[in-house]
Amino acid sequence: MNVYSYACVAGVYTGVAATLMYVFVDVFLGVWLPADYVVKTGDFIKFTIPPPTVVPMLLAPVPLVGSSTDVTVMGMPACLEGDELPPTLRVPMPYTSPPFVTPGVGTVSVTLLPVNKTLLTKNQKALLIKGTPFPAEFTVSAPAMQPTPTGPVPDPVAKKPGMAEFVTTNATVKAG
Repeated sequence: MNVYSYACVAGVYTGVAATLMYVFVDVFLGVWLPADYVVKTGDFIKFTIPPPTVVPMLLAPVPLVGSSTDVTVMGMPACLEGDELPPTLRVPMPYTSPPFVTPGVGTVSVTLLPVNKTLLTKNQKALLIKGTPFPAEFTVSAPAMQPTPTGPVPDPVAKKPGMAEFVTTNATVKAG
């Protein structure tokens, strides 16, 4: 857990506190941790799955729900590691991948990078921070089909790699 995470948990959110925390982390711990905006309830996760794959439930950014009970940002609970996939995205969802136009079904997963989360906080979970885009993958459980005169042909690609990113309206509270 980094020192600034302690400051966030304690409710200290000023720019001065952030600067002091980074000086402490850099000087005393010998580690530089990049700060970025804390993700909170009401912020979004946005997916990019390259064409021709189309997953309608992933076309628009999806709102996140934070589970922190002791850290709030702009009056909303902060998102902790585990909150990166909202409940609406933890279910099988339809997709097509032309010419496989008869819908199939699959699930999405993400792999957070170190720049998308803090070190562990006192509740043993990391805070999510905006960071950079991170890997996402749509895994097919029932393939989309291509209709043909001799019968349907299944989509042969079972894993569809993509990217995801956090979109936040928080422009004041940072952690690293």
